Amino acid sequence: MSHRSAVLLMLLVTLMWSSAGVVTRHLDAARGFEITFWRSAFNALALVVILGVMRGKALLGSLQGRAVWASGACWAVMFTAFMVALSLTTVANVLVTMSLSPLFTALFARMFLHQPIPARTWWAIAVAGAGIGWMFGGQLGGPLLGVFVALGVPLAAATNWCLLQKVGQGADMLPAVLIGALLSMIVTLPLAWPLQASTHDLSLLALLGVFQLAIPCLLAVRLARELPSHEIALLGQAETLLGVLWAWLFAGEHPGGAALIGGSLVLAALIANEALAPPSVKPALKNA
Repeated sequence: MSHRSAVLLMLLVTLMWSSAGVVTRHLDAARGFEITFWRSAFNALALVVILGVMRGKALLGSLQGRAVWASGACWAVMFTAFMVALSLTTVANVLVTMSLSPLFTALFARMFLHQPIPARTWWAIAVAGAGIGWMFGGQLGGPLLGVFVALGVPLAAATNWCLLQKVGQGADMLPAVLIGALLSMIVTLPLAWPLQASTHDLSLLALLGVFQLAIPCLLAVRLARELPSHEIALLGQAETLLGVLWAWLFAGEHPGGAALIGGSLVLAALIANEALAPPSVKPALKNA
């Protein structure tokens, strides 16, 4: 896979990830932990089918190993903390907190993988972070519990991307996404009871489980073999920009001038980082 193809595919992943906010705005009765439970349950079901076709009888055996379970725990935190945080604080607070992901990932990659971070990427992280801060400037406030819960997302994501880089092609890490879905489902079920989701809610949450989690997360694990961890995290910032756009177009939430200016900064940072990359640059995964 060429670097350009990997970047485009990662942008497709962020496109699919970005649908969560706008879809949850159209739910009837499901709230908080129940949303997390059903989304993770449908995610797990889809992964059992997809990985069952891909791995066959070897699927159960592939659910072993410390690296797979460590990555699965990271996925579980990401799946759960994001939706729970949305029930505790505003979408803006959650997205601002998640924007720390590229910085955490770059720092972890430098500390634990000894990966050199190009100056252009540091600048891109700074500009993208400033853009997201501009988008939601003045909105950060309210209960701090939601912000602390949301902080689990960028920390778990940074750990996960670095772990995927570390194992490289030496382990089958796709089943880790299934482990994460199952752990999230098990943890949130008692907290979600009694279940109140309508048929309409279940149909939307099924779409999220399959197309917003299962498929893009499997693609992201595959792309960790092609792109360095800090670049994956930086490209993931497009999720914030797209999430605001979908809420504007399909939920009637006008982003305002600050969001448009901040979103332009994010987009410019992503484009500049890729445009300035030397054509020969390839992530040294086998040496990680």
